[in-house]
Amino acid sequence: MNSVGILFPGQGAQSVGMGRSLHDTYPTAKRCFDEASEILGYDLAELCFDGPEEKLNATEFSQPALFVVGIAAAEVLREEHPDRVAAAKATAGLSLGEYTAVCFAGGLSFADGVRLVQRRGQAMQSAADAVQSGMSSVLGLDLESIDQLCQQVREGDEVLQPANLLCPGNIAVSGHLTALERLGPVALEAGAIKVIPLSVAGAFHTSLMQSAVEKLQAALQEMPITDTRLPVYSNVDASPHQSAAEIRDLLSQQVIGSVRWEDSIRQMLKDGVDGFEELGTGRVLRGTLKRINRKIPTDGFGG
Repeated sequence: MNSVGILFPGQGAQSVGMGRSLHDTYPTAKRCFDEASEILGYDLAELCFDGPEEKLNATEFSQPALFVVGIAAAEVLREEHPDRVAAAKATAGLSLGEYTAVCFAGGLSFADGVRLVQRRGQAMQSAADAVQSGMSSVLGLDLESIDQLCQQVREGDEVLQPANLLCPGNIAVSGHLTALERLGPVALEAGAIKVIPLSVAGAFHTSLMQSAVEKLQAALQEMPITDTRLPVYSNVDASPHQSAAEIRDLLSQQVIGSVRWEDSIRQMLKDGVDGFEELGTGRVLRGTLKRINRKIPTDGFGG
């Protein structure tokens, strides 16, 4: 791969044990965990390695955890395999992972990134606590069909809409729990293969997160964000950005906007990326890549 896109996973990829192999093997990764723990005010390594799972899955904890594991993987890769990092020509991240991508691309310092995602997680957790809501992955249906089903099962002022447009046949829907519960059997009857509830606290990437936007905008304004050395492909418009002002604005929009992941990957390919490297925990993003184009060379690093 001569022109690599570096990808970072988002919330839902977390699992107890994440990052342990990096932490225990590489001093660089351990320093990331130690510095983050000082900033966060709790032992992040203990939470990642030992749980409990319920706490790790909570938005205010999972977001910093995923960010730190992603950057730790990137820093170790930079030391151990500099050629792989040198081949990076663009970067992107799924939802929370976009913050990791901005940090990797030089737009945020690691310390400021930890502070920012902690505040993002807290703001989104607070918004989620205010209403019973969630997300589910719908497998096997196209976007038009899912959008029609959402309109069909919504009642009154309920919110229910496609939120994460991941890859062909895999779209996450977000909204009120009552509407999500009605959607499941209707989607299966319409031909969906599965409807899988996601391990997230609320209806991310919908208007139900509006109360988080002002808090996040304030946090973004306080953080020193600089122009990036690599293009960062935004979830909001699936386009590359390097301007600090543009990135700051798009990160605030992202919380209530749909995640255009498939469009972002396709645009990166059009722009000359010929392979991808997923950094951090899990293989979720490599799974979406195979559904978008099976011929795309992919690799991963982290744990």
